[in-house]
Amino acid sequence: MSSKTCLLDPYLLQVQNLSGGPGAEAVFKNLSFSWPAGLNWICGDVGTGKTSLLRILGGDLSPLSGTLQISSGDVFWADLSHAKHDHLTVQACWDSLQSQYPRWNTELLEDLAQALDMQRHRHKQLDMLSTGSRRKVMLIAALASGATVTLLDQPFASLDSASIRVIKEFLTEAAEAVNRAWVVADYEVPENFPMTHLLKLGP
Repeated sequence: MSSKTCLLDPYLLQVQNLSGGPGAEAVFKNLSFSWPAGLNWICGDVGTGKTSLLRILGGDLSPLSGTLQISSGDVFWADLSHAKHDHLTVQACWDSLQSQYPRWNTELLEDLAQALDMQRHRHKQLDMLSTGSRRKVMLIAALASGATVTLLDQPFASLDSASIRVIKEFLTEAAEAVNRAWVVADYEVPENFPMTHLLKLGP
């Protein structure tokens, strides 16, 4: 049996004996951790379950066993890579996501859209964008969402160097957050990058 409940304590995210994967067989087993606000990392090679764990934390995938507890608030998880989103414009994606997050920061979205050179793409459908620009749509929404727990899957992949610098600067500041937990999944933590906790998956 698995459960997802709310809690009131210093930890925004708690996992106990969690097992899961994209199919019927567990990719990771019996994970247990408690994370407070700040910048937390999930690292591992291909096939170790990084994305599957994020999907479980975001409610997009059910665990095979274990419990998941999230502090009162909301969780941001969005995967805009699927073809079902192709017909949506950038602005339509942001409008749809904004309706789901009561602490959405419109001013921050505008600043990020400018910094990541996405203002000129707002009217375009997602299938007209490059892989990097499509990823920026999700990243801007995630950073502006105001969610208590924000889940990011390989946020630097396919981005140009200027955009990577913007995202890194934002996450460096996020590491000092006192009321938001950021969970980033990637192969490794960038050199000299802050972290609150690190979870390594795989052997």
